[in-house]
Amino acid sequence: MSLLAIDPIEAPVLPGFEHLRRFWDPVQARMTVKVLPGEFYVSRQDELVTTVLGSCVSACVHDSRRGIGGMNHFMLPEPMGERDSWSATVGRAARYGSDAMEQLINAILGAGGQRADLQVKVFGGGRVLAQMTDVGQRNIEFVQRYIAAEKLVLIASDLGDVYPRQVQFFPHSGKVRVRLLRRHDDVALVADESGYLKRLAKDPIKGEVELF
Repeated sequence: MSLLAIDPIEAPVLPGFEHLRRFWDPVQARMTVKVLPGEFYVSRQDELVTTVLGSCVSACVHDSRRGIGGMNHFMLPEPMGERDSWSATVGRAARYGSDAMEQLINAILGAGGQRADLQVKVFGGGRVLAQMTDVGQRNIEFVQRYIAAEKLVLIASDLGDVYPRQVQFFPHSGKVRVRLLRRHDDVALVADESGYLKRLAKDPIKGEVELF
């Protein structure tokens, strides 16, 4: 009797991440998840998590002892106003860095990670939306403050400049690959980020930061 191989597509995701699309990437020879603005993903599997960043920032957080890691993708650092007025709003997801970092770290700890073993790599914050104030720089300043305040171990960063980035993160090993997208490649990305900001403006939350 032959043994049946386990289909990698059927390998279960961690609870709470079933809604993110996973697909087989034949080039990488592993399952791949694309993280969009306002999303985050955590895994214990040998798979690939990828995103494209303009002024957004992504943190890749990895438990080096247990092979658990995750990535977030946020557009804005944090809302203004009283936290109690918006913290319970349904559907916030991880649109703000203040939410995105807490949710990502808590999900890794919930999956078995230990805070003392977490290592952080951060990327993005490019100045690619010329018509706006420098959201990218504000995101950079936020994530640097957050890492320092929470006493997290930062082991790599690629922040700022004027180029979008493609980030590929391997949550089991903690390895990251980053590719700069030169100016002729970034039109679609800038359009996507502008559209995301417009959707936020039409979906107001008390204390929403003014963008324009």
